[in-house]
Amino acid sequence: MKKRILIFSCLLAVLSVLLTAALFQLAAFNNYFAEAKQETISETNLIKAAVETVGESYLDSIINVNPELRISLMDRNGDVLYDSDISYESLGSHASRPEFIGALTAGFGESTRLSDTFGEQTYYYAVLLEDGNVLRTARTVDSVFASFFRLILLTVLIAVAVIIAAITIGARVTNSIVDPINRLDLDHIENNAVYEELSPLLRRMKHQNDIISGQMAEIKQKQQEFSAITDNMREGLLVLDRDAYILSCNKSALHLLHLQIEFPLRLNVLALNRSKEFLSAIETVLDGAPTESMLHINGRYIQLIANPVWDAGGAILMLLDVTEREDREKLRREFTANVSHELKTPLTSISGYAEIISTGLAKKEDVPRFAYNIFTESQRLITLIGDIMLLSKLDEYEKVNPPAREDVDLFALTQEILPRFYDSAAKKDVSLSLEGDSAVIYAVRQAIDEMIFNLLDNAIKYNCIGGSAAVSITKADGAAILSVSDTGVGIPLCEQDRVFERFYRVEKSRSNSVEGTGLGLSIVKHAVLLHHGGVTIQSDGSSGTVISVSLPLAAG
Repeated sequence: MKKRILIFSCLLAVLSVLLTAALFQLAAFNNYFAEAKQETISETNLIKAAVETVGESYLDSIINVNPELRISLMDRNGDVLYDSDISYESLGSHASRPEFIGALTAGFGESTRLSDTFGEQTYYYAVLLEDGNVLRTARTVDSVFASFFRLILLTVLIAVAVIIAAITIGARVTNSIVDPINRLDLDHIENNAVYEELSPLLRRMKHQNDIISGQMAEIKQKQQEFSAITDNMREGLLVLDRDAYILSCNKSALHLLHLQIEFPLRLNVLALNRSKEFLSAIETVLDGAPTESMLHINGRYIQLIANPVWDAGGAILMLLDVTEREDREKLRREFTANVSHELKTPLTSISGYAEIISTGLAKKEDVPRFAYNIFTESQRLITLIGDIMLLSKLDEYEKVNPPAREDVDLFALTQEILPRFYDSAAKKDVSLSLEGDSAVIYAVRQAIDEMIFNLLDNAIKYNCIGGSAAVSITKADGAAILSVSDTGVGIPLCEQDRVFERFYRVEKSRSNSVEGTGLGLSIVKHAVLLHHGGVTIQSDGSSGTVISVSLPLAAG
């Protein structure tokens, strides 16, 4: 604004100087030329009177009196009879000259002609003499153009001086005008005391500021609400423009994609993941079609749901960690397959023995043995089904229907359970022992009972003839520690992470002779998880195993 005012002031000053100089020069020239014309007319009339009185010889006597005045004498045909400047014999006819024609018709005539270079202009005045000849005088003066160009240097100097003065004064005036505007407090417009002409503008600005402030506050609030929602979502959220650049991204998306970057950052989404599934999904959704795909990132299953934004272009991506669901689905399939296998074996035996008996093919003396085998396989089925139902019940406890809890003394409960194994322990000559002190936990009594039962059952089943099984109960760091150790075959190191899987049995060739469902340690694991505890295995893989369970002690 200051620059514009200065330029305008300078241009105005220069134009003013030039226009004033031109008008002044024109006025001065017109005045000078009018005086020259009047003087020429007066002198011509005097010369006319003298020529008519004395004769044409008078013209020779006044040549040197006024050298600026050119005198010519022409007859009625326009032929020059006399000229004070040029030999009249060389001059052509002047019959067509305006001043000559005017003198013949009106008694006098005049005209003004510029030179070819516009540097001079000549005034011609002609009068008709009594003898019919025409007397003409001419006076040459500088033209208005020549006068102006003579003064051009002076005009330029004056213009320069005026520009300097205009810049100096204009700068000060501009500063005095602009500084109050520059000092406007736009945050508190109503407190400004400036030019009255700006009051309507300031009022409109205040109104606009109030509207914008309200809109910004609303936008900020909505942005905070959106950020609070998206940042606390477990699901990842990505908003893309039509060119696949990220417009918005929450923390969960970065976590699920296993990225360590900061936003806001203009980044193409294809830089986040280069897998074939991801690239195909982005290409499809930006073409306007919704799509879903499964990504495998760092051993986890991430479901990608992509939907296009029809109006504005771009897309919205949702990332869901479905690892647990996929793992459960895998476990379900494995469980179904294992249950089918485990049920099929005893049922096949029962069906075969029953068919032999029913068809009469069995010898009479073999019937009791076949019946006993049917009974044994039936008991195996009952045990298997019981363990499956117990696992289902523990799953239910964990998710939807937690049972009532009570104070349970691990030491006392173990004392109640030990007598159930006296017979099976005696058959393998395995000695049982219990040591430790009372340790009370707040738990589901039935689940803890099943946990201890399965630990002791495994300690006896997989023990050596003449071995031992010991239960130890201690306290440490606010937890009750129940450890069951045996002197059995041990658990190989490579299989210790899998023994808690359902139906998994260590080294099938070594355990074929040992009856079991493969669900015992799965029941132990579920019971421990139900009570937010932990379980560990210690074994060198060749002899002896110690399984320790840690459960929180009851409060108080």
